[in-house]
Parts: sequence; C-alpha cells; structure tokens
Amino acid sequence: MKKGAEILVGACAGVKPGEEVVVVTDEERLPIARAVESAAAEAGGRTSVVICPERGIDNEEPVPEVAAAMRAAGVIIMPITLALSHTRAVREAIGAGARVLSMTAFTERMMREGGLMADFAARRPLCEALAERLTQAVEARVTNPAGTDLTFNLEGRSGNSHCCIVDKPGFSAVPNIEANTSPVDGTSNGLLVCDGSIPYYGVGVIREPVTFEIHDGFVQEIRGGEQAAFLRNLLADQNDPWVYNVAQFAMGLNPECRDFTGEMLNDEGVNGTIHMGIGTSANLGGGVQAKTHFDAIIRKPSVWFDGEPIIREGVILVEA
Repeated sequence: MKKGAEILVGACAGVKPGEEVVVVTDEERLPIARAVESAAAEAGGRTSVVICPERGIDNEEPVPEVAAAMRAAGVIIMPITLALSHTRAVREAIGAGARVLSMTAFTERMMREGGLMADFAARRPLCEALAERLTQAVEARVTNPAGTDLTFNLEGRSGNSHCCIVDKPGFSAVPNIEANTSPVDGTSNGLLVCDGSIPYYGVGVIREPVTFEIHDGFVQEIRGGEQAAFLRNLLADQNDPWVYNVAQFAMGLNPECRDFTGEMLNDEGVNGTIHMGIGTSANLGGGVQAKTHFDAIIRKPSVWFDGEPIIREGVILVEA
C-alpha cells in the first residue's frame, strides 16, 4: 500500500516537514493507517495515530479526546470505518486551521488501484469550475431515467470544490472528486429515485430502486424493496427529525471511479453521477447538525442550473 499512502500524504495532503499530522482510525482500518503514518513520517511530519473508540453510526461525534487531538493537528487523515466527515469535530478542526482528508471505509484495494490513481491536479480545474457554477446558480433540477425529478434552490449557497487536494485549511474526501453544495433549507421538492448506490450503513449497491419522496426540504417517505425498508427503519430509530433533511447536492468527477462497488468514496466519485446527501448539512454550507448523514447516488443524471444543461444523462457538459 506504499504507493497509495505516498499519494495521500504528498499529492493530496501536501504534508510538510515538521507539521503535526494526526491519523484518525479504528482497529479495522489500522493497517491502512499504519501505511499512511509511515508515508507521513517519511515526508517529515510529526505523526500520531489516534484510534477512535467504536461508534454506532456514520457521522456520530467522536469522543472528546479524539476531537481534542484533531483540533491540535495541522493535517488530519482519516482512514476510518464509520464516517467522521459531517461532524462538529471536523468543523472545529478546520476552524483551528487543519487540512482534513477523509478516507471513510477505505479498503486495501482502494489503496492500490482505482480512484486513488487519478490525476487530481489535472481534474482540479473542472471541479473548481463546477463549484463556481453552483455558487452562481439559483434554481437546480435533476432527473434520471429511473424516475428522479427533483428541484431545489441554491441562491446564496457557495459551491465547494472537493478535488482531493487540501493545500489550505479545509476538507476533501478522497478519491471521490466532487463539486458540491447544500440546497437552501426547505426548498427541495420532488422524487429522488436512487438506482446506483447508498454506500452507508451496509446498504451498498442498489438491487431495487429506492424512492425518496421529498417535500419542503425533507424526505417524507422512502419506498422500495428490502434496502429501502432497512433504511427507513434505521432512520426512524434515530428519533431525530433532522435525519430527513435534504443536505447536499454533489457531482462525481473521478474518471478512475468507473462503476459502483459499494465502497463509499469510490461510488460517490463515479464520473458523471450525482448524489444527494440527507441529514447533516453544517459542513457543506447549511446549518443542520443531525445524528447522521448519508448519500444516495443515481445513475445517468441530467442536471440543469437555471435552465442551462450541466450534465445530460451522465455526460458532463461544462468544460474547465
């Protein structure tokens, strides 16, 4: 896994000699964490591995000791099983000046091949161009052949370029190159028919489409087969109305992420797809902190910003 670790530490995180690097992990991802630790040390980083105690669900807050270690770091790299990306701990670490690289549910395969082998610097201009288009847009519409037809307002929201390079305080997951934002609260309406992947909670690649009926910014109903029933029950068990908040719109842009595998940061980066995030929006430009956050990814989307086509059935129409 050495080559992948060197890409993460050098091309993505840009670790410099003397920087405080904290690798946040758990027992399951410890071999990956050790490879990252070694590469960071070779780059001259003052590196610590912090093992996060078991949590129950993606984007549950870590224990205070882990959060404190994150706030003290210059660079945070997170090969961890359950996501930390949409937590207050990450937001506070960025506020303290950290560069944060998320590696949720990374596998050893992903360290050796696939999306991590992309030319992130070459893809950065497109990612930034689409983030700027998100900043400029007022109204967005998304459809796909499975039956999605969803509209939402973006006025006043800033687009985020998560191009897998963190060269200033901020956040990016890797290798899912994406441009994203948070829809204005309460403005999302229509149907989201997920026919790609929900790579959270063990749901994975979709076997039978999962339909989300959305009104005034909240998921009102989830329909479909066994995967839909599982997700419906899991969210109900959280006893938190904000877990139904429409939190995120994102466009996947990694040409080396070629199809859905059930691996979160592969699936969210599949080139020409879009995903909608449900739950916490606070780390994306919104103001909602829910008990969890998950993404639903659709195949062959068509996207319009203020009536102008941006993606047509999975083909990106914007140039860098």
